[in-house]
Amino acid sequence: MLRLEQVKWSGRLNEPDFLVRVFDLEKMPSYDGRFKNAYGDIWQHRISNPTDWDEDWIYGDKRFNLLKCEDETFLNFLCEMIHPVVRSDLQETEQLRQWFNDYLAADGYEIIERSNISGRPIYAGRRKVEGVLSVSLARKETMFNGEYLSRQVNRIETAINQDPDLAIGTSKELVETCCKTILQELGAEFEDKWELTKLVKETCRKLKLTPDDIPDSAKASDTIKRLLSNLASVAQGLSELRNSYGTGHGKSAQEKGLTARHAKLAAGAATTLVVFLFETHESNEK
Repeated sequence: MLRLEQVKWSGRLNEPDFLVRVFDLEKMPSYDGRFKNAYGDIWQHRISNPTDWDEDWIYGDKRFNLLKCEDETFLNFLCEMIHPVVRSDLQETEQLRQWFNDYLAADGYEIIERSNISGRPIYAGRRKVEGVLSVSLARKETMFNGEYLSRQVNRIETAINQDPDLAIGTSKELVETCCKTILQELGAEFEDKWELTKLVKETCRKLKLTPDDIPDSAKASDTIKRLLSNLASVAQGLSELRNSYGTGHGKSAQEKGLTARHAKLAAGAATTLVVFLFETHESNEK
């Protein structure tokens, strides 16, 4: 696609300066004996003598091996292509991101906005949340489906650095919505005023995930029971964090919130719990 559309992969940067954002060129070999490393090699043949190599030489260069490199390296390369330092046209940037995601979807990856600099988005690649996009598309009539879950996770991850309190509050609300949706679809009774811990415990019980439901004969039963018992602890922790620091409760203007690393912990715990519960629900339905 990049070759066909003749996209300038280095954007407004010269090619060696773009590549050092992803690769350590000084530790990569030169194909030209006059230079010690790849940086000097590339500078000579693409800056000093730009016609020496084709415009899309990077895709066939074995030093970078973009077609068969590690997934993380390839995603970093794509994300740098649409970094605001590299590309200034927002419309072009978004079009490229959509193209990338269309092709990455087949392998279970996507590029999302992680943060911003001076109001411009900074992107990161990630594997799509397991169990989110594979959720049954037949559940169109239910608000809480794969598309909704993926969108909420993206919102949380975007807020982690920009607004940690919002990320914590949204994480708690995501778990709450997940539990209520599952209970409703199972025809179980619950009350809107229930605390999150009670909602999670009841959801686990209806999904037959409570520790007592694990037979002692099951392999690693003690470990499984211990992990499942901790689900309620995750819910309790999210509630306490949200009550103390997250959005949804009035606090004085002088009160300090938690940092991004605390929000990341809450978001990670919430996402793991929600995906586990929802995948289990989907599996039981099948």
